[in-house]
Amino acid sequence: MSTSFKITRRTALVGLAGTAITLATPALLRAAPAARLALYGPPAGPTITLAHAVATGALGEIAQDVSLTVWRNPDELRAGLTSGTIDLSVVPAQAAATLYNRGMGVRLVNVMTNGLLYVIAPEQMLNGFADLAGKRLAVPFPNDTPDFIVRALLARHGIADSVELTPAGSPMEAAQLLMTGRIDAAVLSEPVATVIGIRGREAGRTLARAINLQEEWGRVTGLGPVVPQAGLAVTKRFSEDHGDLIAPLQALLVNATAQMIGAPAEAAEHASGPLEQPASVLAQSIPHCNLTATPASEARPALEAMFSLMAESDPAIIGGRLPDDGFYAL
Repeated sequence: MSTSFKITRRTALVGLAGTAITLATPALLRAAPAARLALYGPPAGPTITLAHAVATGALGEIAQDVSLTVWRNPDELRAGLTSGTIDLSVVPAQAAATLYNRGMGVRLVNVMTNGLLYVIAPEQMLNGFADLAGKRLAVPFPNDTPDFIVRALLARHGIADSVELTPAGSPMEAAQLLMTGRIDAAVLSEPVATVIGIRGREAGRTLARAINLQEEWGRVTGLGPVVPQAGLAVTKRFSEDHGDLIAPLQALLVNATAQMIGAPAEAAEHASGPLEQPASVLAQSIPHCNLTATPASEARPALEAMFSLMAESDPAIIGGRLPDDGFYAL
C-alpha cells in the first residue's frame, strides 16, 4: 500500500514566505507553474528530501498543487512508470538505466543519495567484507539494486559461492529475519538500518552497522565511498509536457537538501507521516543516508562505474549497455 500527502498552492506560498529559496534561484523560477506536480518516492532516505520540500512549500513556485506518494517496492514503481500513472519519482539508478535502454523514455534528473546500504549484524560478528564467507545474508528486493550491488561485491572478493543469500521482499522483512535469528546478517537501507538498531537495543541485542557498503564499493572501484544508488527520474511524457520545470525543480531540491542536512529534526518531522516512521528515528537516520542532489550528468562517472560493475555478470542488468547522453536529463 502506498501513502501520500498533498500541499496546495495557497499553503505552499505561505510556507515559502520569508525563506531565501526564491532569492537563491530567481532566474530558474520564472516558468509558469504547472497545475499539478505528483511526486513519488521509496520508503527510504531520498523521500525525506521530497517530503521536506513539499511540507515547506518549496515547490509552490513551480506547481499549484503538489503531492507525494510513497511506493513500497520496485515492482510497484515499474508498474507505475510503464502504465503512465507515475511520471516523476525517485528511482533506483540501475532501474532507470534499464528502462531507458529498453526504450521507455525514462531519464535521470539527479542523484539523491550516494548510497544508504549497510550490512547489519550482531556486534563483533564481522570485521570486514571477507568475513561474510560461510554466513547467511538476507538481501532485500532480489534481482534489484541492493541484490546486484551485493552480488558484484561478493564476486570481486571471490566469496560468491560461500555466502548463503536469503532473499527478502523488503528491507523490513530482511530486518525481521535478522531479529529472529534466521540469518546471520542483513543488507538494510536507511531508515530501516536505524530502526533495527533501536529495536535490537530494546530487545537487549546490539546490532551494528558492520559493513558500510558505500565504503566497500569505493575500495573496489577506486572512486571513493560513493554509490549513486537512486535519483529523481522523469518519463518521456513529463519531459515533453513539463520539460521547462526540470531545471527549476532540481534547483529547489538542491536548496531543500541543504536545508534538510542543516536541520534534520525539522525534516524528520515533515517525513514522519509519508514514511510512517517516528521523527526521532528519521532524524537519527539522516546522517547515514548520504543525501545529495547532484545533477545526473555531474554524477555520470560514478553512475557508469556502478552500472559497469553491476553488469559484469549479466549486461541485461542495465539493459545491455551503458545509457547514452539522452539518459541524462540535466
